[in-house]
Amino acid sequence: MPLIMMTGFPSSGKSTRAAELKQLFEERLSQPENQHRKHTVHIISDTTLGVPHSAYAHASEEKNARSALLSAVERLVTREHIVIADTPNYIKGLRYQLYCTAREEGTTHCVVYCALPVDAARQINQMRGSDGYADNVFDELTMRYEEPNSATRWDSPLFTIIQNDPNDKLPFDSIWDAIVERRAPPPTFSTAVKPAEETNYQFELDR
Repeated sequence: MPLIMMTGFPSSGKSTRAAELKQLFEERLSQPENQHRKHTVHIISDTTLGVPHSAYAHASEEKNARSALLSAVERLVTREHIVIADTPNYIKGLRYQLYCTAREEGTTHCVVYCALPVDAARQINQMRGSDGYADNVFDELTMRYEEPNSATRWDSPLFTIIQNDPNDKLPFDSIWDAIVERRAPPPTFSTAVKPAEETNYQFELDR
């Protein structure tokens, strides 16, 4: 079943939205008339993977964190599961890898972008104290952040939520229609045979 990629700056509210999504999915799936009611919803996050914020300060640890995420998604993305990847997903290369995994499994995907100005995200992060990212890690992640682009196949369908607008609600009905009711496209050669090296992913992205 579907893969949902959360993305946005650190402390932009991704985990809150992921939890909201999970609750909405479970409520709809529990309805007796729902043909998908046997499916379960899973959130994969740095917390569930045991990845500390400090891992993003070191290239080798960050690479291990990405590998752990990809392995967890590959295990869970089946016909019985809806998977919410609540990790930074801040670079297009990682989102492309996750997209390839979904395509390989013959399931749909979407991206939920929690948009928040960097200064607002920084203020929230600082308010979290030791539970937030260190200032240098926060600055590094925001500097390297690659905003999703709906014109690319791995970032589409794209649902953008303006986090500092209290009237901008999670478009759950649209997300449901896009990833549950829509049929997944068949795998292509590039997704059915996934590149082994990250450099190959970058080549594919730049084509």
